[in-house]
Amino acid sequence: MKTLLEYDAILAECRDLFEAKTRDYGTSWRINRLPSFTDQLYIKACRIRNIEFSGTHKVEEGVRPEFIGLINYSIMTLIQVDLGVPSEDFLDSPSNLALQDTLHQFDLQVAANRSLLANKNHDYGEAWREMRPSSLTDMILVKLLRIKQIEDNGGQAMVSEGVEGGYRDIINYAVFALIRHDEQSKNP
Repeated sequence: MKTLLEYDAILAECRDLFEAKTRDYGTSWRINRLPSFTDQLYIKACRIRNIEFSGTHKVEEGVRPEFIGLINYSIMTLIQVDLGVPSEDFLDSPSNLALQDTLHQFDLQVAANRSLLANKNHDYGEAWREMRPSSLTDMILVKLLRIKQIEDNGGQAMVSEGVEGGYRDIINYAVFALIRHDEQSKNP
């Protein structure tokens, strides 16, 4: 139950940021093809790993905002999977999804992921709480490399869960990493 409460708090923070950015930028992200989302997620995960290795960062934002970015971009990607990549005429009107519709889509993805997290957390017995945040970063990168390979294979996977499952796992690993980072910052 504690994990679900922590999940809810983190996803509420993510949703607030998503809503604010949607008010600023509209749904310009809808122009992205799925590999573009994957590459954006990869860049964020690599930055986190580089900061974890070096222990420093030169850009003001540290790893916490990057994990939030991983969550929000993964949710945007899942929305894009559900709605499909818009046609070329989208370039003429990139804000084709109203704010309330966008937030509804966001909430649907959050609810689906919450259910997945609860089920997996039950089966794995909260083993992630014993993991180092850096291991969670590595797991995110592994998922992204797998997704990139599936995308490079034309979206075909012979035995894996496919890209949607990978994005859902990235969300949950990022939530776990934020929980672990928050715990470590409270108890250094």
